[in-house]
Amino acid sequence: MTVLGILKSLNTNVVCSYLGKKSVIPFRPLLSAKATPTTTSTSTSKSISSCISSKFQFEFLLGSQMCQHHSLLASQNTSRDESKRTITSSASLNTDKWYQKIMKMREPIDTPSKTQSKLLSDLDSVYELQIHKVKPENMLEYLKQFEKFASLMNEKKTGAELLASFTVLIGDQDEAVHLWKYKGGYTSYSKALMIYRTDEDIVAYRSERNAMLRERYNQILLRFGFWEFNKNREPGNLYELRSYELKSGSMIEWGNHWARGLKYRQQNGEAVCGFFSHIGDLNMCHHLWSYKSLQSRKETRDLAWQLPGWDENVRYTVPLIRSLKSRILIPTPYSPLQ
Repeated sequence: MTVLGILKSLNTNVVCSYLGKKSVIPFRPLLSAKATPTTTSTSTSKSISSCISSKFQFEFLLGSQMCQHHSLLASQNTSRDESKRTITSSASLNTDKWYQKIMKMREPIDTPSKTQSKLLSDLDSVYELQIHKVKPENMLEYLKQFEKFASLMNEKKTGAELLASFTVLIGDQDEAVHLWKYKGGYTSYSKALMIYRTDEDIVAYRSERNAMLRERYNQILLRFGFWEFNKNREPGNLYELRSYELKSGSMIEWGNHWARGLKYRQQNGEAVCGFFSHIGDLNMCHHLWSYKSLQSRKETRDLAWQLPGWDENVRYTVPLIRSLKSRILIPTPYSPLQ
């Protein structure tokens, strides 16, 4: 190869490979590509010497530019790493802020020193709510048989007292609702339960009754301490049983609001009694109301909204409710509550 060819080969872009990617590094040769060759040996020697010198300078410059290129790439990688760390740190910070936002620390809650049953009621008496779903064709016979059963429970000295007995007028049809009281608490209830399960006459009644039922259900209740059972009323009433399923842990708050709000619902003597569940489906409470008619019910409820303070009771108690069921009831002929 001639000296001119060597020089021309230097006047190109040098391609180097770094990390598997081709990077074009421009190179500007020190000698002109238009150098004129000479014929003398001295000129040739000088040209070769110059070429060799140029080659060394080229290698030096190439190494220098490659070092600069490596330094640039390293700088870029460092910048990317720092950027990633910044983004990661920022994302982590944002995540922490988001977590703190949705998981706000609540104020410390005082741990009650008593159970909610002791805070809301006393255990001198327990109550049993019975709901019997009767086959439609057997309703009349069922009611006759239940009257005999109520008499048997009294004759056998079980300690059980029938407070009220109803059939459903509006709500789930062909249902009977009974409310019992056991004075003396669970001791009295256990005694009555033992007689109920072992006495021959009562066992015979249960066999006949069960053939007339589609389903039956019961709950053990406690009475709200602020709500006395008001059974002194003239006959000829309709009753409403409003059954609430509350959010877990909200029963005490519910009782506190109703202890203040009950006064707004006593204008026409409509408040009969209020209970909450102790065994069975928990977080349940039942309010029993009395009205002369459905129109009287509407007027009485409308009247409450005209009293300052009732709206606050509703506003604070509604968020505690999971579900609500209302039944309009009529007393059976033998119900103590008429």
